[in-house]
Amino acid sequence: MQIPDRTRLLRELKNQLLFLKDAGYSEIPIESELFPENISTSNTTPINIVESGQIKTLTQVREELGDCTRCKLSNGRKNIVFGSGNPNADLVFVGEGPGADEDEQGLPFVGRAGKKLTEIIEKGMNLNREKDTYICNIVKCRPPGNRDPKKEEIEACNPFLLQQLKAIQPKVVVALGKPAASTLLGRTVPITKERGTWHDYEVQANAPPPPRISFACIHH
Repeated sequence: MQIPDRTRLLRELKNQLLFLKDAGYSEIPIESELFPENISTSNTTPINIVESGQIKTLTQVREELGDCTRCKLSNGRKNIVFGSGNPNADLVFVGEGPGADEDEQGLPFVGRAGKKLTEIIEKGMNLNREKDTYICNIVKCRPPGNRDPKKEEIEACNPFLLQQLKAIQPKVVVALGKPAASTLLGRTVPITKERGTWHDYEVQANAPPPPRISFACIHH
């Protein structure tokens, strides 16, 4: 199934994010002018995820990750939460990290926030979560108390996140919240200013036109 054009996708995403606000989420900064008909990309920031060597498949990336002990998050985890969905998806959602439900099941976004995300995808966008999207996080193990991931934890996982994006080569990546947006851009992101903007990133020299990243602020 083809995803909607980018402007329409963002407009529908905005409408569905309003459901999250009603559900009690602490901050969802959405304004009427958030998704204009014509999104300017004149000031986009390139994100280079090109590396030497052959692009790995998601299976190969997961095998390389192994039973990871690259940071202290491994000490308290029950399961590595690598990601789930279509390995050839046009649309990828990137969150900040697993919660308790995700840690228990080893799958991303299966708790309350996951149910709302599924509603956004399936009811708001008329897509199938498993068939039309891929979902992952910037860290693969649950931070204690569901705190934001620390710098060293993000740095340990970031090579695997970038390899996931290289393997999938999506058309659109939606960063769910400030930690995810900041990680993808490589800088601290003022989410209220960056939301709804596009940022180009390179996949490989002979790939089709590069995907774009849009930011949506979801606190869970």
